[in-house]
Amino acid sequence: MSKLLLNTLNGKLSDRVPFWFMRQAGRYLPEYRKIRASVPDFLSFCYNPELATEVTLQPIRRYGMDGAILFADILIVPDGLGQKVWFEVGHGPRLTPVTNTTELDHLSMDGFHSKVGNIYETIRRLKVTLPQEVTLLGFAGAPWTIATYMVEGAGSKDHGAAKSWGYSDPIGFKALLDLIVEATAEYLIAQIEAGVDAVQIFDSWAGGLSETTFNTWVIEPTREIVNRIKAKYPNTPIIGFPRLAGPLYEQFIAKTGVQAVSIDTAMPLEYARTHIQNKLCIQGNMDPRLVVTGGAEMLKEADRILNAFKNGPHVFNLGHGFVPETPPENVEALVNHIKAYRR
Repeated sequence: MSKLLLNTLNGKLSDRVPFWFMRQAGRYLPEYRKIRASVPDFLSFCYNPELATEVTLQPIRRYGMDGAILFADILIVPDGLGQKVWFEVGHGPRLTPVTNTTELDHLSMDGFHSKVGNIYETIRRLKVTLPQEVTLLGFAGAPWTIATYMVEGAGSKDHGAAKSWGYSDPIGFKALLDLIVEATAEYLIAQIEAGVDAVQIFDSWAGGLSETTFNTWVIEPTREIVNRIKAKYPNTPIIGFPRLAGPLYEQFIAKTGVQAVSIDTAMPLEYARTHIQNKLCIQGNMDPRLVVTGGAEMLKEADRILNAFKNGPHVFNLGHGFVPETPPENVEALVNHIKAYRR
């Protein structure tokens, strides 16, 4: 059976615009919250194939998206490498920081696939339970974004510790990025072998870098991951998401080899249409907060996005993920509006 989303990622146009949403499975859904309350530890939740499969399927059952994204977390990679990762209520992810090459020596690929193997089992289960027309998306965090968490030990506003290591010890910091590249490439290849149809690489913290560091810390590691995947699976679409990179998106597209990009809410539609969509499939970029508000303004913005990108390959999505206070009925109204739209 033909998959509308997968076809669009490959550059094909259709009357209806396919859609899925970042963080479409999550805390805004009451059925998700019920399951989440039964599992105190978030990483254990991600590593539970039965529960992860169920919460991946929940938004598909409720809304009928064209894509289902694997329920997991970008910090699976540092956890698999042997870094201590945990989640604190009210604070989010915590990691034991890695701040120099001596501490980096404690991490390795030894046992990586065994530790994260339940993620692959979730994919295998989804492959046989998802409707055949739904595209299954795998994902990972990009090396720069993962490095910021590994070095800072948590989320950070300015990524000062990671930048300081990169500036003061570029060889040591490159060793960290190289390890993340190896792990991420192998992780995504294993996801493809388990059954995903396409993958997305999330570089949530790509904004705020200079052109030089963007090339060194974002483009070069991403290109290496794309090359490794394409060497084995040349027909699997890879979506890049260098969030808030602005005009540096053009360099990212030209140098990494991705087949599609997600664009953030700050990206002007006209710029995206003329400088990005003319090169590849574009995905995005509604403000998640508009879905919290809902109503006429939400639908007006949806039409603005749909009309801007109607002449080229476009996957409707958000500029970032759903927030927990999103009303499910607003998501339903948006979904119905997108499904009714025709080019």
